[in-house]
Parts: sequence; structure tokens; C-alpha cells
Amino acid sequence: MTTPVGHYQYDQIDRDFLQARISEFEGQVQRRLDGTLSEDEFKPLRLMNGLYLQLHAYMLRIAIPYGILDSRQLRKLGEIGRTYDRDYGHFTTRQNIQFNWVRLEDTPDILRALADVDMHAIQTSGNCIRNVTADEFAGAAADELVDPRIHAEILRQWSTLHPEFTFLPRKFKIAISGSPNDRVAARFHDIGILARLDAEGRTVFRIFVGGGLGRTPVVGKEIFDSVPEDHLLATLEAILRVYNAHGRRDNIYKARIKILVEAIGIEAYREAVEKELSQMDMVRYRLTPEAVAAIRSRFASPELVAPVDAEDILAQQRAEDPRFDQWVRSNTHPHRAPGHIIAVVSLKPTGGIPGDVTSAQMGRLADLADAHSFGEIRITHLQNLVLGHVRQDQLYDLWCSLREIGLGDANNGLVGDIVACPGLDYCALANARSIPIAQKLSARFGDATLQAEIGALRINISGCINACGHHHAGHIGLLGVDKRGEEFFQITLGGRAGNEAAIGSILGAALPEDDTVDAIARIVERYLGIRQPGETFLQTLDRLGDVPFREAAYETV
Repeated sequence: MTTPVGHYQYDQIDRDFLQARISEFEGQVQRRLDGTLSEDEFKPLRLMNGLYLQLHAYMLRIAIPYGILDSRQLRKLGEIGRTYDRDYGHFTTRQNIQFNWVRLEDTPDILRALADVDMHAIQTSGNCIRNVTADEFAGAAADELVDPRIHAEILRQWSTLHPEFTFLPRKFKIAISGSPNDRVAARFHDIGILARLDAEGRTVFRIFVGGGLGRTPVVGKEIFDSVPEDHLLATLEAILRVYNAHGRRDNIYKARIKILVEAIGIEAYREAVEKELSQMDMVRYRLTPEAVAAIRSRFASPELVAPVDAEDILAQQRAEDPRFDQWVRSNTHPHRAPGHIIAVVSLKPTGGIPGDVTSAQMGRLADLADAHSFGEIRITHLQNLVLGHVRQDQLYDLWCSLREIGLGDANNGLVGDIVACPGLDYCALANARSIPIAQKLSARFGDATLQAEIGALRINISGCINACGHHHAGHIGLLGVDKRGEEFFQITLGGRAGNEAAIGSILGAALPEDDTVDAIARIVERYLGIRQPGETFLQTLDRLGDVPFREAAYETV
């Protein structure tokens, strides 16, 4: 196996910490099983270890820091799915994976299996700083300015079991990107960070606060434009201290930082943060060049060497196979190194469940990562996988192998690339099932040629107002609602999560599941009929407004 690249390499201190944490949790599990701990007493303890109690079973959510795995870790996840679950796992919009059918008594053994490959479930739940997410193309993309993995790892270490922020008013989410193109939905996070280089070539950070989806969707507001690297941790510490001190704890629905920022205004929040900074020991919190270099040294760098004719080989293969050409168009991204390319593996096969991967597929994907991408796999917040360093002359072989395991669909960023939470099939909070309607929409728009004709159009589905499927950010969003015991779906249009982040607007009354599928089909048909040449769905919507799409959606209601 190729030496893993792309993510932080653990040392013995890291591993000893995980073993101590597992032993502690094993004792807590045993006391729950023998009745010494009640469920109310056990709940905060299990949540600190990523364990949820869902509708039918316990669910274990496993952390994948900034979305990067190596092949041995993916094989271990497949083994866990085979041994302790129902032979699959579900990749989430937080770049994590969760197993939905684990037994309580098995969780210590699962955590030990994870620790064997330097993985854990810490801070995947609870009112703490959750898994820090990053650009899935980090360290590979041609448009990247700063590699965000280094600072994502620094933030992971800073936030893990931070004594001041272990019991925040509510959960807290951070995302970081180093590209001018926001691929992490930075403005929809409690803190969103965009890294760049200033005129002198130094790393600086643009920081947004108070973004989020859920019951009260808000686009985050810029609090600082150019935070220098040495002040990054101090600035984040101050932002969190203000929130921890003043965030509401009397109402779970009003406890997020977005509510505080909206209540007092971004100027007042900035003043409070600056006051906090003025009282901090900036020397103690300084992120030194030496500290950054030490973290960077723990990341292995691949030797990216490709044949001089790699690009020509790819061009010839695309010309000979139109289906492959279509996949390359939708499922690849330019790489910084000559002769290489970034490949996106869709976890949305036609009629499939978004984000689900079988144990067998995990094993084969690990093999493909070893063969084509230095043993590295990335998870996207859109529930897909990425092989970040593929030689262009090997891309066709990779695609053929992906097709053999049912993961070769050419739909990344298209209407078939549906994002969906598990919904009422698993989640006790949900009002409606997200999976069946996702499967119906996937089947309705399954033809690859049709998807290519439609172009960029993203559908996001959430089973409840908590918005785990990020429906507010979908070009077309669906929210499951309960109407007198029946599952209905509210349609939103115009959401987007990039540089021009916006919250989708409600189109009209909620519809039953099958009527919703038909309504979306009519919306898409209307778009194809009224768009101008080269115009995307969002561009047509922005030009004409939602009236023609509302008329199409409800023409038979």
C-alpha cells in the first residue's frame, strides 16, 4: 500500500489519548447497561462520544477531520459496517460517516477498532465545536491560494476538549477554505474562514460569523477581512468567548450564535470581540510560523509525476467514449500539477440513497485510492467522495472500475447529485422521509444525457426544520413537514452556498411526496423552455423571478 498522504499523521500522544478516552467511555457504557446510569444521565456522556439514540437503534457518528481518510481507514470503516452494522455506512454533510444500527454494548469495541487506524467519534455531537470541515480539493486544486488542511488541523487540535468550549449554548460549526471559490459553504457556518495571501505573500483570513441553516436560516456576516495568521487562534477564541458568555441558554431554538449576532448586530459583536482581544495575552495565543511549520510537517506530500503525454491520452479516451467524456465534464476538477486531475466519485447512483456506501464498495474504493490517488480519499459536504491526485492517463481505468461497483454516475453538480439527510427512516426529529423522495427524483432525472442538458441544478432535501440536508442552500430545496399525520414537502427556490450565498424562498403550499416529484419535474421542464442559451437554472430564476416556476409547480393543484 502507498504511504497515506493528505491528513495529519498521529503520534503516540494522540493514540494514548484515544485509548484513555475509550476506556472511560467503556465504563460509562457498562454502568448504563447494568442500570447504574439512567438514560438521562447517560445521554450527555454518549453524545460526547458521538453516540445517538435514534428511532430504531443507536447511531454512531464518526469524525473525519476536514474530510480526509486514507485507504486503511476506509477499509476499517467497511469492516465496522460489516461486523457491527448492516453492511453499509452513511456519509453526511459534515464530512463524517455514521452507522445507523449499532448496539450499545458494541460501541467500545467499535471505538477501539477506529483507534487502531487513528480515528474516533469525539465532538461529532453535543454542544461543542463539531468536526471542522474544509475544501474537499485542498492541496490539489488549481485555483487554491492557501492549503486549508494545515489550519483545519490546527483548529482541530485547538478545539478538541477545549475546557472553555466543551459546554457551549449549542453546537458550533467551523469551515475553512483556501480558494477564491467558496466550496465549503463558509457563510452558512457559525464561523466561516476563507484564507488567502496578502500583497506581501502572508497568509490572512477573512472571517464570517453567525451563519447557519435550521429553524432560522441566516447568511453569515463578515466580522474581519484580514486576520493575520499569528492572530487566528486568538480571534477565534475571542469570538467563541463572546458567544459562550452571551448566547442564550433559556431556549434551545435561540441558542445559536446566529441569533446573538442578529440580536445585537455585527458591529456590536465585532466591538465585543475586539474588547475581548484587548484583554487577552496575545503572546500566549500567537500562532507562530514554527507551530504552523510543525503541523505542516505531519502531512505527507505525494510525488506528482505523470507521463508527458498524459493529457493527450485523456483527450483521446474522451474522444473515443462519449459516456466517459460526459463523466469527465461533470465529475472532475483541474489539478495544480501537470498531468493530474481531481476526480469526484458520486455517491448518488440513479435510484440510490444519497451518501450510502456498502462495506464492499468501501473496500474497493480503498483499493482504487491506493492504485490512483496515493491511498487518499476525501469526503465532501455534499455527500460524495474525491480522489484528489489522479494521473490523467489513468482516469479512464478509474472510471471503468467505479462503474463496476455502481459508483460511476456522471452527475456531480447536476440534478441527480441530490443531498439528503436520513429523515424519518432513522431520525426521531424528522417529520418526513427524505430517502424515498430522493430516490424518486433520482429515478425521474436518471438519464445522464438529460442531466447534462439541464446543467447545474442542485436539489437538497431535509426531513425536518433542522435542515441537515441543507435544503435552504439548494437551488431547489425540499423541507419535509407533517400535515395531520401525512408527509408533505415545502419547495424552496434560489438557495446557493458559494460566494453569493443566499437562502431559498418558499415557492408555495407544501405538497404530498408524489405531487412534489411531479412539481419539480414541471419546474425543470419550464426552465428548459424559457432559459436563454447557456443560461443555468439559477441565472434563469434570477432573471425572471419565481412566478413562472410557481405557475408550473402548481398548475394541476
